[in-house]
Amino acid sequence: MMPQLVTISIRGPRQGPFRLWIPLIPVLLVFSPVLVLAFVVGTVACLRYRVNPVLAFVRAWRLFCATRGTLIDVEQGRQTIYVAIS
Repeated sequence: MMPQLVTISIRGPRQGPFRLWIPLIPVLLVFSPVLVLAFVVGTVACLRYRVNPVLAFVRAWRLFCATRGTLIDVEQGRQTIYVAIS
């Protein structure tokens, strides 16, 4: 199942956490023209390098779906950035 939501939380030294929720379905719909162009470019690149385009896109889709449940936590000094993909 593909990821549905990206949650970003930023916490500074003197401020409370700033949270941002990004739903991925509307973002994908907005960027669908760019995705169509990327699909065409990817297909041409696969054919140029003699890679099966169907297998390449299936594997890319599996990689995208595998990002569900990914947690990224970055600390720099007293600033913390937390990203969760669910």
